Amino acid sequence: MTGDWRQAELEYDDEVIGENTIPALFFDSVDRHRDTTCQMYKGGLGDRSMTPGVMPEPADGEYGSLSYEEVGRIVRNLAVGFRELGVGPDDRIGLYADTRPEWIQTDLAVQSAGGVITTVYTESSAPQVQYLLDDPGASGVVVGTTDLVDTVVEVEDDLDLEFIVTMDEAGEYADRDDVYTLAEVHAMGTTERSEGQVDGWVDDREFESLASLVYTSGTTGDPKGVELSHENFRSSINTVWRRVGPRPDKPDDIPTMEHGMTVLSFLPLAHVFERFNHFVQLGGGLTIAYAESPDTVGDDMAQVQPHGAASVPRVYERIFDQMRNQASESDIGKRIFEWAVDTAQDYDDAESPGVGLRLKMKLADRLVFSKVREKLGGNIELFISGGGSLSKGLAKMYRAMGLTILEGYGMTESAPVISLNPPEDIRVGTMGPALSSVDYRLDGSVVGPEQKESEEGEVGELLVKGPNITEGYWNKPDKTEEAFTEDGYFRTGDVVAVDDDGYFTFVDRVKQLIVLDTGKNIAPEPIEDEFATSARVDQIMVVGQDEKFIGAVVVPNFEQLQDWAEDQGYDISEDEAEACQDDRVREWIQEEIDEVNERLGHHETIKEFRLVPREWTADNDLLTPSMKKKRRNIVDENREAIADIYDKPPEEVRS
Repeated sequence: MTGDWRQAELEYDDEVIGENTIPALFFDSVDRHRDTTCQMYKGGLGDRSMTPGVMPEPADGEYGSLSYEEVGRIVRNLAVGFRELGVGPDDRIGLYADTRPEWIQTDLAVQSAGGVITTVYTESSAPQVQYLLDDPGASGVVVGTTDLVDTVVEVEDDLDLEFIVTMDEAGEYADRDDVYTLAEVHAMGTTERSEGQVDGWVDDREFESLASLVYTSGTTGDPKGVELSHENFRSSINTVWRRVGPRPDKPDDIPTMEHGMTVLSFLPLAHVFERFNHFVQLGGGLTIAYAESPDTVGDDMAQVQPHGAASVPRVYERIFDQMRNQASESDIGKRIFEWAVDTAQDYDDAESPGVGLRLKMKLADRLVFSKVREKLGGNIELFISGGGSLSKGLAKMYRAMGLTILEGYGMTESAPVISLNPPEDIRVGTMGPALSSVDYRLDGSVVGPEQKESEEGEVGELLVKGPNITEGYWNKPDKTEEAFTEDGYFRTGDVVAVDDDGYFTFVDRVKQLIVLDTGKNIAPEPIEDEFATSARVDQIMVVGQDEKFIGAVVVPNFEQLQDWAEDQGYDISEDEAEACQDDRVREWIQEEIDEVNERLGHHETIKEFRLVPREWTADNDLLTPSMKKKRRNIVDENREAIADIYDKPPEEVRS
């Protein structure tokens, strides 16, 4: 099987695969799928300037839709409108909005006009927005709401902006000569566009030209503007489509990504992972439905009934937690859910499940897992996970529930995919083998001997080369030089293990490896992943740099805590800071820590921990927008708790 799918990938050709620009990919898809629904969006959200004049206005809470032909027309008109505003080839235009249909319409329009989109996260502070627009020399910015206009106006004296465009109505800024609504830009294009005009601009754009500056989410230091060309994106699109697209060699029971599917979008489009997913989905003629927000994903899935979605591990953890919490509404439901989870784990671990276990699994599916699938819309065929390490236990749990997750791996600098599990040979706990266009090798000098012994296969920092890899960082030649080896391989900064079949397993970030004062190297993320399905631990971060042992800071699952306290007849304070000081809560978490420690090596075990009350989120700057831990920030916020673990002054804690 392994050799068969690899060879089939290399030989596969399709209309989605090609060597042209992102706008050309989109317009070719419009020609093929004119009447297919392209975008679905919910009514009653904000004050869109494009509805009802350009886009139909759905009833509040209901979904409206646009066909490929309609979105193609909108993109062409916007492209001309942006040219009327002065956007020319290689001009950088900031895009500062939450995920919504107008985001990708603007993206494609600016690219069609020859411009380059530079990304700004909506969680950014005013100084960060100033940096993200100033560093690339943006000549204009497109924002989602007037609240975001407020932030731009706050820093505009330090920028050289020629215009601000808002997707929503302009409100108090309507009288400013340099502020336009997206509807006004569209109207300019409608008036001025001539037949074939946009196609000519698209044809003039070189395959190797810059498509976007995507700013890294900045776990440490200032974000870097990653230069991504049309060739970078197209190379990843081509090879991913060869892996997950509708190849004729795939059996009917193998999930694929193809025309006719509906997918739900909720991750930030400013992050390269979700934006790349859009490029693949639009190229393949899929329907993209936009969630109201990341907090409403469950309800939106039930409403849209999608066939798939792409997300980061933290969201899959949250979905699983929500399933558990809903089951906990009654004692019977909670016990049945936990029994079903245990049954699924036993079933997945068994090499050859017996009749009894198969019957138990069938009952667990009828009582619990079939209802879970129904709550997710009933049509899910394929989840894709990227942007971080997915817990093996969590992936196995989803598989046992009949929900396929394809885990992959990549980064902004690889536009963004390096490896991906093939649907016909998924190996849970791995990130799949490299894409066919990616060349790689490992640098084993960055890991210690004990780490090499603890992993299966070859271990080291992953170095990659290929047509999807960036040429470097905008205006940062020193950072670019540091990022590449002398023979042109990009240093990912990630330690991975590669088995005999070429499947990657994530170990940890090189810079996040904890070195104990004994000289032992400890990878924190695999330890943290052990708690992904925990009912008691909501979030955990392992610490211990230059210390004698591994410690941890833990955010308890406060909802589960109160359920447990009620079962036990305990009166636990609902004030989360007070609850963290309660010895009974500490003992409750200790039981979970002890259970995980049994699965860890001696030097990896968590010897001490402290409970902390505040959830880590992107809003409080303790997670990146792509939901990775900002470890330095978490250490800084919890310095006293960590100092208490090691009985030392807070100022001596390493961040």
